[in-house]
Amino acid sequence: MYCGTINFRGQAIVNDDVSGLRTILGPARREATVLLAMLAATAILSQFFRSSNSVIGPELIRDLSLSSEALGFANGCFFAALLLVQVPVGIAFDRVGPRLTVGILSVLMTAGALLHANAQSGAGLALARFVVGLGCAGSFMAGVVLISRWFARPSWSTVLSWLFALSQFGLLLAGLPLAVAAETVGWRVTFVIMGVIAALVGVLFLLIVRDRPPGLVVRPSQSVTAFEGLRLVLVTPGLLRVLALFAVAYAAFATVLVLWAGPYLHDVYDLGPIQRGYVLLAMATCQTAGGLCVGPLDRIFNTRKWVVVGTASLSLSMLILLATTTLPLAGALAALMVLSASSAYGSVLLAHIRSHFPDHLAGRGATTGNMAQLAGAALLPMLTGFIPPLFPTAGSDYSPLAYQWIFAALATALALGLAVYLTSKDAKPNAGGPGDLPTPD
Repeated sequence: MYCGTINFRGQAIVNDDVSGLRTILGPARREATVLLAMLAATAILSQFFRSSNSVIGPELIRDLSLSSEALGFANGCFFAALLLVQVPVGIAFDRVGPRLTVGILSVLMTAGALLHANAQSGAGLALARFVVGLGCAGSFMAGVVLISRWFARPSWSTVLSWLFALSQFGLLLAGLPLAVAAETVGWRVTFVIMGVIAALVGVLFLLIVRDRPPGLVVRPSQSVTAFEGLRLVLVTPGLLRVLALFAVAYAAFATVLVLWAGPYLHDVYDLGPIQRGYVLLAMATCQTAGGLCVGPLDRIFNTRKWVVVGTASLSLSMLILLATTTLPLAGALAALMVLSASSAYGSVLLAHIRSHFPDHLAGRGATTGNMAQLAGAALLPMLTGFIPPLFPTAGSDYSPLAYQWIFAALATALALGLAVYLTSKDAKPNAGGPGDLPTPD
């Protein structure tokens, strides 16, 4: 790791061995803070839109006459849209920069929110989820690219964990506040308001964000075509073993939080919208706390792989518990909270993936890797949507046994991904690699 003072627009930059962060003094430090705030704003919106259907799921089923398959399909459309455009978004990151890419995509985010507000059927909801998914396609991966440019390599997991923790405000908004808003003004008006906020954030992102720290001169690298760069990413040694877990790590948890937690708490424990909102709020809070705790662990232990293995194993044990045991309400809530906290190892996995690529392939590397995650996030909700009709129902409620099979399916997917990841090579935060930043002049 480079350690010392370098010229940076007349300011000093120090890679601090104590904190592991690039300390930026003067105006550059303020710009880095603003950057993180804007990345958090886009990530918060993405988290809200991807998670919003959980707490209002029963109301959507009622108002739009949805089947479980239709609800699962509509939610899967969000992730299918993200998956569909990851390659062009990655190319755009490397060619025109994350600032312009995210700003343009915010138009689709706004349109999708307004379509959601006006949905009249399962097909309309699916279309809205698809369009808003397109709009969110660059939100998180822009953070991966920009953080790797503005901060030193050993601190990537830590800063990503900050971004991840801040993004959980989107889950908070999609919990109790959304439940209260849906009860007060209706979910349709709420989505109109969120569309307006998405438009405002997009404009600010265009006006404020910078693609690189001021004064940073990138050493020239060999020019590659758009699809040659994609090919180089795909043939990166060892990448697929990491992606095997990345494909199911977030998807397993998100399928619970985004799709089934609300209906599960309603059908099995008879919780109303406000009570469900409190539970989802608590789950989001546990995610935030978990992310802040897990993110720095790779620097403490100088390993990313075993931090991921430990936390993923705890997540797996909670899914197995929910799948195999009929729990009282208190036990189910405790399992959901532990699942939420222990599933917050995504920032470490992202840093593991990012460490495979040089800076000129950062955009394509991040978004191509993200395709694995999105494929899982699109497929698992759809596949689990076919489980409830296999079991007898009591009125409009799904069988408790159906939910146990849903948890079992998610546990199986996570176990398979973890088994492959165990064969991967570690990426130590303090070791050099292709993802090292160029030295500023």
